[in-house]
Amino acid sequence: MQAKPARLFPGWVPAIALAAALLPSAAFGQQPSHQQILKLVDQHAAHFAATSKAIWQFAELGYHEEKSSALLQRELQEAGFRVRAPVAEEPTAFVATYGQGEPIIGILGEFDALPGLSQADVPDRSPVVAGAPGHGCGHNLLGSGAALAAVALKEYMERNHVARTLRLYGTPAEEGGDGKVYMIRAGLFRDVDVVLQWHPANENAVANGGMLAINSARFLFHGVAAHAAMAPDRGRSALDAVMLMGNGVEFLREHIPSNSRVHYIITNGGAAPNIVPDTAELYLYARNPSSVVLGGIWNRILKIGQGAALMTETTLEVKDVGGDANVLPNDALAKLAQRNLEEVGGSRYAAEEKHFAEELQKSLPAGGAGDLDSTALIQPLRRPDPNEPTASTDVGDVSWNVPTIGFIAATFVPGVAAHTWQAAACAGMSIGQKGMIVAAKALAVTGADLFSDRQLVLDAKAEFRRQMEGKAYQSVIPAGQKPPLNYRNK
Repeated sequence: MQAKPARLFPGWVPAIALAAALLPSAAFGQQPSHQQILKLVDQHAAHFAATSKAIWQFAELGYHEEKSSALLQRELQEAGFRVRAPVAEEPTAFVATYGQGEPIIGILGEFDALPGLSQADVPDRSPVVAGAPGHGCGHNLLGSGAALAAVALKEYMERNHVARTLRLYGTPAEEGGDGKVYMIRAGLFRDVDVVLQWHPANENAVANGGMLAINSARFLFHGVAAHAAMAPDRGRSALDAVMLMGNGVEFLREHIPSNSRVHYIITNGGAAPNIVPDTAELYLYARNPSSVVLGGIWNRILKIGQGAALMTETTLEVKDVGGDANVLPNDALAKLAQRNLEEVGGSRYAAEEKHFAEELQKSLPAGGAGDLDSTALIQPLRRPDPNEPTASTDVGDVSWNVPTIGFIAATFVPGVAAHTWQAAACAGMSIGQKGMIVAAKALAVTGADLFSDRQLVLDAKAEFRRQMEGKAYQSVIPAGQKPPLNYRNK
């Protein structure tokens, strides 16, 4: 299908004006190192806004982000980083390193798109290519913002002779491919002291823990085919097993914590009604705020599948197992991150952006639009409520191995949720890019603080050990399983 030409929205704000449109940082009490880093981020802001737009246009699915990964690798190499790629048997994964010495600070960057969310950078539903992928979670901004932070921090280190190690991890396939899990297994985070990360959102805040642990698998039942009318007694229906497993899961809901999530689809229900299905498949996710609790739920789901196979005299194959841990909090890092985010401040919309946002909000459910001025605010520091709606990420697995802290930044119009065409529209224009710059500044100054004050790193590690008391990291993904390079996007 031929792509529609992109339509510019009237009053478009060019990328070069982005840095000037951000709210000024609080100068009073600001450390000289922070002032220098913020200026460096501003100097590179327009360039990496353009990088984010290029990745937005590529819109590549997980493990297939060839152009996106190559672009970020090239940007980092030209900035003076040593780039190692590919890594962890993932063709689009990379590690970019600058400097040497301790501590080692890592920044995470993602760049995968979502299926079916192709969208022009306009405030109405307008796919660029119908049915094609789009950046409905803003990962074009995420990877570019992480690179912007890394380049600014590297230049600060170079100018001030900071003998430390900075790494940017190019992590593919966050949207269901569990890319970071395989990078952890390859030992790529083994020597890191602290990891910093961020994610697009519709507000500015520190992300101190939270998210749902998730396990997923395809439950493929094998039976015996037969004529459904002439010889049904000879058949053993794989579809019956799928239906019984689904029914068993529904009964299970009464007996698991209410903040759990179990959702599934039937991906294969047989070939024809007059044939007893010899294969059928249920694709299922289970989630809970605690990886430990989820492990118990998952074991019961596996037993339900085994029971369905026993009842129908079929056999069960559990395949394509995936899973991410919940994100562990780190209060020591959270206090530092909050102070820095408040120093950086948020952003306000220009008149043209405000008009774009108002038009976009008309597409939201009644009562779903947020206050446009909220993009200038920094939310108070808090722990996530385990009962509030949220999603899952493989950042969780990193947080079970390394002290980790994150930011969210207002890249989406207030009221817009991720994984929507509205989010994809924002991610492709200046509203998203402004939020990206806020995040880059917060990441860069936090990295500088960790380099300059060893006690901050020691406190983060002590908090990490406290969080891990009585726990042990173990992924649900089988030890010998390779990265699912041709996985079907979650």
